[in-house]
Amino acid sequence: MANLPWTEIGDKFQAALALSQVELHKNPEKEPYKSKYSARALLEEVKALLGPAPEEDDERPQADDALNTQDHSLGLPAEVVEAEGPVAQRAVRLAVIEFHLGVNHIDTEELSAGEEHLVKCLRLLHRYRLSHDCISLYIQAQNNLGILWSEREEIETAQAYLESSEALYNQYMKEIGSPPLDPTEHFLPEGEKLTEQERSKRFEKVYTHILYYLAQVYQHMEMFEKAAHYCHSTLKLQLEHNAYHPLEWAINAATLSQFYINKLCFMEARHCLSAANVIFGQTGKIPATEDSTEAEGDVPELYHQRKGEIARCWIKYCLTLMQNAQLSMQDNIGELDLDKQSELRALRKKELDEEESVRKKAVQFGTGELCDAISAVEEKVRYLRPLDFEEARELFLLGQHYVFEAKEFFQIDGYVTDHIEVVQDHSALFKVLAFFETDMERRCKMHKRRIAMLEPLIVDLNPQYYLLVNRQIQFEIAHTYYDMMDLKVAIADKLRDPDSHIVKKINNLNKSALKYYQLFLDSLRDPNKVFPEHIGEDVLRPAMLAKFRVARLYGKIITADPKKELENLAASLEHYRFIVDYCEKHPEAGKEIEVELELSKEMVSLLPTKMERFRTKMALT
Repeated sequence: MANLPWTEIGDKFQAALALSQVELHKNPEKEPYKSKYSARALLEEVKALLGPAPEEDDERPQADDALNTQDHSLGLPAEVVEAEGPVAQRAVRLAVIEFHLGVNHIDTEELSAGEEHLVKCLRLLHRYRLSHDCISLYIQAQNNLGILWSEREEIETAQAYLESSEALYNQYMKEIGSPPLDPTEHFLPEGEKLTEQERSKRFEKVYTHILYYLAQVYQHMEMFEKAAHYCHSTLKLQLEHNAYHPLEWAINAATLSQFYINKLCFMEARHCLSAANVIFGQTGKIPATEDSTEAEGDVPELYHQRKGEIARCWIKYCLTLMQNAQLSMQDNIGELDLDKQSELRALRKKELDEEESVRKKAVQFGTGELCDAISAVEEKVRYLRPLDFEEARELFLLGQHYVFEAKEFFQIDGYVTDHIEVVQDHSALFKVLAFFETDMERRCKMHKRRIAMLEPLIVDLNPQYYLLVNRQIQFEIAHTYYDMMDLKVAIADKLRDPDSHIVKKINNLNKSALKYYQLFLDSLRDPNKVFPEHIGEDVLRPAMLAKFRVARLYGKIITADPKKELENLAASLEHYRFIVDYCEKHPEAGKEIEVELELSKEMVSLLPTKMERFRTKMALT
């Protein structure tokens, strides 16, 4: 090193960084890593010029040892040791080179070599890891190892590295606090060193990356509460430091809303979705950050996809909030319970009084104008459960708006499964709105809209490739016709003398429900058209419900022909008996349909007597 001016070593290092970061985009298609290999050669030259690594005592852990002790030995140093003196400085500069060689090998998909270099970096820095000069480099090396082990699906090892990084960051900020040296500065002359402000910005970015990767690790480990906390912290920091990609930020915030929706925390979910809308609106209006590989305006396909995905998150918000209200107010047969509705109205005032204190505890994104923009979106959307038709309709219309928005991208051609899920959500919005509707004719019309959107899907789908989806839709259509028939029967019961037109309507709805329940049940048959002796656990409850409803439907057919009525009673008995016999052979099935099983046993007992009386009456006439 003495024979070569220090500035030339620094120039070689800077040239290597330029090849890795800038020249990368100019590589030929057939040689995508050409500049990476050139950068590697320069880094190896610098490493040779720096000389061999200094001898250390036994304090430094081996790479394997680092992950075997309870605190992973990646834990906190007892004291701060500054990297002072020529030996320590050489060790730190060699660590910088090992770090960049590690990242270089990972970028060229040579993971084992990359790991080796990063572990060498940690060994060289281990004693000085909490110092002003080394903390950022040490954490970045651990972060990269965390990502590497995560990609290998060794999640606990990844967790150890990333949690160690977080602990080191927190200890450094508590005990020292001043913005540390950035790894790039070790090869810069004194006059070109970064400002304190720039160092602080870069170190905060390193911390944001820790939180970002920990969120993913916790998600993978199904530690959803922790994952949501780290995701929120990441998003908040990205906004604070203006270091985010609008498309990516918006979809991450929308995805976080789903966690809050599942927890029934609708205020927090609404805030995440409102923030997602506002930040998504910045797409193309702010310059690409250094994290972006291209300007967002260059990817219209991704733009429309993300817009559709955020719309689907809004649909889930509206649907879940309405369904939660329904569950709170329905009686034991699924109808609106007016007493429960009154109780919830009385609680509404208390909920509104607590809103401000709840809001202070809730997640909050942005400050100043951004915060105002998010609040403006929030104020247009309710987060309290709807208690009547008008309130439910408000949420329904918002959900339906996002259904249309989602369908713009998720079309049947190219996105079959996604398109069907959006249509099913649209149907579910109509279904739950119907719960709030007191006029039975209007409820029927809502169910009719569901049929109109679901039936065409069956025509378009190949049952061979979309068997499960086909079954779902067949069952939902059958149940919708079933509900409509019940409504028409209830309407007819209020009339003194139902005319033939109403009777015909009831029978047609009955026939349609039977058709789709039978299609569903036929889909369970084997290639020889034989119904299974043992029904799979995944379809057991729907299959038993279909059998029960088919039995009930046969008993509801209105006919003046005694012979036909007897045939219908016999068909009804056959299906009730199937349920009873199956549950005797497979007791676990009875637990899935306890209420229906008891009713089926009752009908198996009553129907033969009724049929015998019917036969006697027919013989007499």
